[in-house]
This record gives sequence, C-alpha cells and structure tokens, in this order.
Amino acid sequence: MKYIILTITILFVLGSNRLFAQNKHFTENGTITFEKTINMYAIFEKQITKDNESFLRPAFDSYKKTQKQFKVLKSTMTFGNNKTLYTPIEPETVTGGFFSDSPMAGQVNTVFTDLSAGSVINQKKVFEETFLVKDSTRKINWKITSETREIAGYTCRRANALVLDSIYAVAFYTDEIPVSGGPELFNGLPGMILGVALPHENVTWFATKVTDVPIDEKALAPPKKGKAVNNKSLYTTLSSVMKNWGEYAQIYLKAFML
Repeated sequence: MKYIILTITILFVLGSNRLFAQNKHFTENGTITFEKTINMYAIFEKQITKDNESFLRPAFDSYKKTQKQFKVLKSTMTFGNNKTLYTPIEPETVTGGFFSDSPMAGQVNTVFTDLSAGSVINQKKVFEETFLVKDSTRKINWKITSETREIAGYTCRRANALVLDSIYAVAFYTDEIPVSGGPELFNGLPGMILGVALPHENVTWFATKVTDVPIDEKALAPPKKGKAVNNKSLYTTLSSVMKNWGEYAQIYLKAFML
C-alpha cells in the first residue's frame, strides 16, 4: 500500500510542476527602465597620481564639497520580436563641476540590437561628434554561476565575464524574459540581463521596472544619424585623436569603446 501512495505522490508532484511550467508567464515584449549609477569619487580618485596631485587633489577636494558621490542616470530599453532599443534619458538637471565631462560618467550610447541577425547599430556621442557604429553583437564568454538575486520583481542568476578582454563584468539575467539582450551592448545570456556591475570601473546598470506591454515595430526603429563606422575603424580613429593624451588616452578609449 505504501508503494501505491508513494507512486501517487510522485505523479502528483510531477503533474503540478508541469502545470506550473505551462502556466508560468514569460515576458517577450515590453519596456525596461534602467538606472546607471556611477561612483564619481572612486572614478576621479583613480586619476590622481604623483605627477598631477598638486593640482588635481585640491580640485577633487573642492568637487566633493559640492557634488554627490553617486551619480544616477536613467534610460529605457524597449524590446520585442527579438530586438531591443536602448535609449538614454536626458537628465532634468545637468550636474557640473570639475571632471563632469568623463564619458564613463555619462551615457553616450543609443543602441539598437537585432538579436536574431546578430547585429548592432549604436549611435555613439564622442564629445562634439556623433558616430553610427554598425557591427555584429558583442561576443561575451559568460560563466554562469548558482548565485541569484531579485531585480525589478524577477529572480535573476549571476554570470561573470571579461568584456573587451580586460573589463571584469558581473551580470544578472532572468529566463522569465526569454530575450538574450541587456542594457547598452551587454547581451548573450539565456534571458534578459536586468543588472550589470563593472566593479573595477565603479559603474552599475540595474533595472528598476519592467512593463509587459505589446510593442509596435515603429518603437524599435534604429538610430540613423551619425558618421558611419564599425568598431575597428572607430577604435582606430579615437586612438589617432588621443595619441598625445598620455595616461588619459586609455581611460577615455575604454569608456568610449564600452
């Protein structure tokens, strides 16, 4: 008799799991609101060296008296039909002060990604010039872990990777949104990336809200304005412009190519 009860119990559990999986809702279209948070103090502290501290240290101390440590910028990402469009939201008030023109502390990318085609169109602002970068999606060798956390109401799993060969990235994705996209140029996981942290760059992107709504194809129109380049030619151009920038060249190159 106990074997019959055990068999019935197992069948009931398996049936309940299948029913749950069938009824589980997956978000395939909608919008996501992201917040990019930058630790301004940490970023600028790294730029102070023995060669420049005589003038940068007083400037940095003055900056801390008037500016907040963390700068928060908002953006939206629309997704549907396996396409995404990431769009920065212009802040209502512009925070000024010394160091304010650092590209890592701003939002320079408006990114359209066709995940089915594996292609990206990225409208990138580089100081006073705008580039339209057309290339393939970035290949990121993610290593998925067992760690999870909740972001914007979704259970997300952690993955780690090196981006651009040297930037350590931590991402959190959810398979409840079966779209392999993410903020900016982050992609390639088996679900939507709702959180990204670059610990050594002192920058994070985290979703604050996900709205499950039908998306019109017109809402996913890629950007069109800008000087047409690909990633390789953009890097060559920027390297040439910054060849005499000394130690700051790599800081700006990393931020603009990210």
